[in-house]
Amino acid sequence: MANYPHFTFVFIITLFICFFRGKSSSSWLNNEDNGVIMVQGRREDRPTRCDFSVGKWVYDQSYPLYDSNCPYLSTAVTCQRNGRPDSGYEKWKWKPNGCSLPRFDALKFLGKMRRKRIMLVGDSIMRNQWESLVCLVQGVIPTGHKKVTYNGLSMAFHALDFETSIEFSWAPLLVELKKGPENKRVLHLDLIEENARYWRGVDVLVFDSAHWWTHSDQWSSWDYYMEGKSLYKTMNPMIAYQKGLTTWAKWVDLNLDPRKTRVIFRSVSPRHNRQNGWRCYNQKTPLKFFSHPHVPEQVVVLKGVLKRMSFPVYLHDVTMMSAFRRDGHPSVYRRALNQAQRQHPREFSSDCSHWCLPGVPDIWNEMLSAMV
Repeated sequence: MANYPHFTFVFIITLFICFFRGKSSSSWLNNEDNGVIMVQGRREDRPTRCDFSVGKWVYDQSYPLYDSNCPYLSTAVTCQRNGRPDSGYEKWKWKPNGCSLPRFDALKFLGKMRRKRIMLVGDSIMRNQWESLVCLVQGVIPTGHKKVTYNGLSMAFHALDFETSIEFSWAPLLVELKKGPENKRVLHLDLIEENARYWRGVDVLVFDSAHWWTHSDQWSSWDYYMEGKSLYKTMNPMIAYQKGLTTWAKWVDLNLDPRKTRVIFRSVSPRHNRQNGWRCYNQKTPLKFFSHPHVPEQVVVLKGVLKRMSFPVYLHDVTMMSAFRRDGHPSVYRRALNQAQRQHPREFSSDCSHWCLPGVPDIWNEMLSAMV
């Protein structure tokens, strides 16, 4: 800090301003109808409705908002460092049809989140989003005023001067997966407390759960489903998903107070895995349109569960907008490739599920910032 007196002065003044801007009532929510709230945008401090999920991708040279040298990125998503030759995928912003999506403002976000905890709960794609959010924020915080703590598969970024934590909690199925007799893996569709105990006391909870429910038998993480005392070897994946989400919904309804906690559920992140994972390889631009738009079954099930809840949950719908971005996945650049290896890319597996960073999850987080 002593080496940067001007930066220190500006940073302290900004902290002072954000402190007063960040003060608000204890209630997160305005008086709105219960049910699925697509997005709540804000214009002139008055609540308005805006569906951010419908729009188009626009090329913008001013993006990305950080670079792949962000120290909190996993190797598997640092596509530039891993040798990806093109960088155009980093420069697309999302333009909603009916309104504008504000550019991510790290200090404004931290001001809104002063003395609060935000926790992203889910699978590796939610960790993908967590890394994006941390990288969007960390650049405005001086060294020594931030840290990351780890607890198993969970982790938290702390902005110390703001007393803010941005956390990730590993729970890809939300409900409990346990070892049963003979070391068999049992997915308990009606149990959740082992995971949910970490969600209490958090100010903003962002959930996702979709991909693990549709893994093929070869990649499935469980051997049996269990509901009550009944054990099932097989079950329609979408029925199981609906039961698991309903358990989550009941827990939220019974345990959280909407005056203290905002709950957001991010819809399924699309994969471009056709052709054995090679559909995203060497793609450099987004798709322009879909000849046959398709709503995934997971989205239909999720909306149905949310509509039956008494707790007002915000649906963060990223599915269709992200489906255009076949160019945004790591593909073979999920690992560092040397020059010789780049000549034979098809000798390596291709990841068309996760997202390069900087990239698509940064736009999800611009939407998230507008929702909190």
